[in-house]
Amino acid sequence: MSLDSVRKYLSQFNAENRILEFPVSSATVDLAAQALGCEAGKIAKTLSFDVKGKIMLVVMAGDCKIDNAKYKAFFHAKAKMLTADEVLKYVGHEVGGVCPFGVPDNVDICLDVSLKKYKTVYPACGSSNSAIELTPDELETYTKSSNWVDVCKLSA
Repeated sequence: MSLDSVRKYLSQFNAENRILEFPVSSATVDLAAQALGCEAGKIAKTLSFDVKGKIMLVVMAGDCKIDNAKYKAFFHAKAKMLTADEVLKYVGHEVGGVCPFGVPDNVDICLDVSLKKYKTVYPACGSSNSAIELTPDELETYTKSSNWVDVCKLSA
């Protein structure tokens, strides 16, 4: 996947023209927050996991990290992140631009409740220099996810 494929995917919601592109990298939470001029928590970072052979994306506030105990209690499995090569192979986006848009149908998407504390958040859009501003409700609609989870904690 790429920025162009995400743009095409978001067109079904008439949101393709809302994608922001930056002249600098937004490949990490800190870089994205700098590019957008916002706090790190508003960056909706997407992490990729293998849950008992099923590919799972967890989208969470940028100032959070996985809480292993909560994750294990919810998924009944230890958190096992995908390697960069596996992310590209199974999710279709390269690390630095991973997002929950336009992923294969067999990839499940969960949204962490940490995102709900913000009026809007900024997930990436398939490249290391893009994002889109969405409300948590829009993010739920655009990802076609009905799975709100509580598997994160604030980063130390």
